[in-house]
Amino acid sequence: MTNTNRAAAVHPAATMHAEEFAAGKISRREFLTRTTALGVSAAAAYGLIGLAAPSEAQAQTTGGIVRVAMEVKGTKDPRLADWPQIANVYRGWLEYLIQYNADGTFEGRLLESWEANADATVYTLKVRPGVTWNNGEAFTADDVVRNFARWADGNVEGNAMASRFPGLVDTATKSLREGAVVKVDDMTVQLNMSESDVAVVPNLSDYPAAVVHASFVDGEDPSVNPIGTGPYIPQEVSVGQKAVLVRAPNHTWWGGTAPLDEIHYIDFGTDPSTMVNLAASDEIDANYETTGDFIEQMDALGWKKLEIVTAATIVVRMNSATSDLYKDKAVRQAIQLAVDPKVVLELGYNNLGTTAENHHACPVHPEYAALPPQTFDASKLKPALEAAGLADAEIEIISLDDGFEATTTAAVVAQLKDAGANVKHTVMPGSTFWNDWQKYPFSSTTWNHRPLAVQNMSLAYTSTGSWNETGMANADFDAAMVKALSLADADARREQMVTLETILQDEGYIIQPYWRSLFAHVKEGFNVERHPSNEHQHYKWSKA
Repeated sequence: MTNTNRAAAVHPAATMHAEEFAAGKISRREFLTRTTALGVSAAAAYGLIGLAAPSEAQAQTTGGIVRVAMEVKGTKDPRLADWPQIANVYRGWLEYLIQYNADGTFEGRLLESWEANADATVYTLKVRPGVTWNNGEAFTADDVVRNFARWADGNVEGNAMASRFPGLVDTATKSLREGAVVKVDDMTVQLNMSESDVAVVPNLSDYPAAVVHASFVDGEDPSVNPIGTGPYIPQEVSVGQKAVLVRAPNHTWWGGTAPLDEIHYIDFGTDPSTMVNLAASDEIDANYETTGDFIEQMDALGWKKLEIVTAATIVVRMNSATSDLYKDKAVRQAIQLAVDPKVVLELGYNNLGTTAENHHACPVHPEYAALPPQTFDASKLKPALEAAGLADAEIEIISLDDGFEATTTAAVVAQLKDAGANVKHTVMPGSTFWNDWQKYPFSSTTWNHRPLAVQNMSLAYTSTGSWNETGMANADFDAAMVKALSLADADARREQMVTLETILQDEGYIIQPYWRSLFAHVKEGFNVERHPSNEHQHYKWSKA
């Protein structure tokens, strides 16, 4: 489906980015991400660099079922969602204002278009005409305003959206600031930011930003009363077993006719070998992800391998808010520098990626800044522990019991043991691990690919971050983040990234060893896209 942002709405920075691309300063993906985030249509963005926008592959048939191996977690209020698998179920009926595509472009969905002013302090959002909820009501600007109020409510525990729009929030009430989101008319909404913010569009496309109906009860399971604008509704959501999406009856979807009649998600637990067995016995047609040695096993079945380079990663982090063991920065630094990322990439992820630098900014991000290489030295760990009075303290590192997360954590544990630390590796089933993933004193967590480095950084490491799992509260980091979010020019933002990346390394909270290339497999005869952020955009799927 073609991006319908108005081609005339060309942000002043778009031409500059086209010149940067022509000069070889940025990649095509970086150019597309930067430009479409500012409201330029994909077609216009491609045109600025002399290329035609790729046409979307057309489904060869309409109808049929696709069965996908994926963990089925409990659906929840979307703003509370903390795993992509949750969103992939409710994406059947809940849609987004803006969508992030696999080629790096942003596309209007429930919005027809958007425009940002030169300093990213005013955003004008145009609602797509002709969209209806599956109960027959029209989708209007009122729905947009109401959802922004939900997203900006920092008084709701676990609200993953609360820290993403600081320029819209009244810091005293932790809720939407008066005049921040204004209904101009039934089809137009204006965002008036108190500070510049270049991450508004990327954050609107992230998986907790699904748009809900006025009747939705905050905090409830959206599958209980599935009113949405999308083409499907849930027929079944059985946690740990199965989820079934079926075409919504008596609903004319604004996007036309979605090719598939049904999408079935089959839960295989956290053991990837079970997924391979399902594939071999013809019980699934595609999978959410393939990792490690299981890639070759799926290849051997004759399935098509889907691969994409991403900024997805795993972070093995300490939490100073939940354990006194990690309050001493010297101890954290020694633990971080006792672990060689190259070893972790090899042992934990079969070298199917690239080494990272312990600061959660990836070379694929537009604002990435190259820092001097870190020097890893395991010999300094034991003296640091002794100096802090922790020579005999037990360090417990917790991980999920799946494939690469467990092996990656085991590789970290082995290196810390070799360095003389008393380390214990605790492996938990998903049903236990996911409940308290932000609270463990020392554990590993996977992080999704996001278009901008500042997105994950602001979520995970600012003092107000919705997903701050380290307990880090560094005033200099917070200030640099505010500045970085205000800069539309990625080159200017990169100067702030030097500060952000350096502080993260210096604080020592995280062992972030590698960036993941993501893989999935699909059986011949099925069209399923591999998205860098693990999104399942069902309307693009079909049987060939």
